Amino acid sequence: MTIKTVVVAGAGVLGSQIAFQNAYHGKQVWVYDIKDEFLDRAKGNMEHYQTIYSNYFQTPEQAKDALTRLHYTTDLKQAVADADFVIEAVPEVLTIKQNLFKQLGELAPENTILATNTSTMLPSQFAEISGRPEKVLALHFANEIWLYNTAEIMGQAKTSPELIDEVVAFAREIGLIPIRLNKEQPGYVLNTMIMPLLDSAMYLWVNGISDPQTIDKDWMISTKMGMGPFGMLDMIGMRTQYDVLLHRIEMGETQLQPLADRVKKEFIDQNKLGISTGEGFYHYPSPAFMNPNFLR
Repeated sequence: MTIKTVVVAGAGVLGSQIAFQNAYHGKQVWVYDIKDEFLDRAKGNMEHYQTIYSNYFQTPEQAKDALTRLHYTTDLKQAVADADFVIEAVPEVLTIKQNLFKQLGELAPENTILATNTSTMLPSQFAEISGRPEKVLALHFANEIWLYNTAEIMGQAKTSPELIDEVVAFAREIGLIPIRLNKEQPGYVLNTMIMPLLDSAMYLWVNGISDPQTIDKDWMISTKMGMGPFGMLDMIGMRTQYDVLLHRIEMGETQLQPLADRVKKEFIDQNKLGISTGEGFYHYPSPAFMNPNFLR
């Protein structure tokens, strides 16, 4: 199967990046979301990504042409009418994702591949409800996809091996390095390693042991990394992190409730969602950790 038309369901920060990455590499892309205001915000993001890709890859014409291959709609039926591949990037809430996969199973053409970009859940949680479990898998992207160009590919028990091979080839077509998992794992490879770091940092913060900038400073000096865990949280987005916390609490990690409550009060309710809103643990576009004096 040749994948020519890609649908990205969810026009948030990462959804917009996934859409632009596909359009930049020649795919026709439909961006779907439930409100026009979300799509309008995504269009602004695309203009921003045009500049980034133009400068980063030194390909201004290719970056400009990508915009001509992007289409927007709040009508899911219209979005998936000719879809070869649908990539779900909606909020990290189980019921929202399951409802979407049910709709996709009803509306998308029979051969359409259905992928989830979930950070913490498993493709098996959406496979049966889609009505086409052999066509369902996970394809996970990293934020700032042009820099961190991995594509974690994870099937579930009923995903056909041929489909996984096809998605590995597709990932390479759109300029990514495939990271293939042999079995389902919440958090894939990267997040499985990162989550203990973020958990430890937030434990130190919420229990008053140290403040975010000091924690980041220690990490950055000690590991020679360019960003600490709280900078990472701003990049991931506090809305995503909050949804992940709620999901983990629902799964039995009730000790995380005080942390979730503080994240809601200090970040979600204040619309301090990280890079996307210009403020999280740091202020953007010039966060303190990028100042040469930060590590002194």
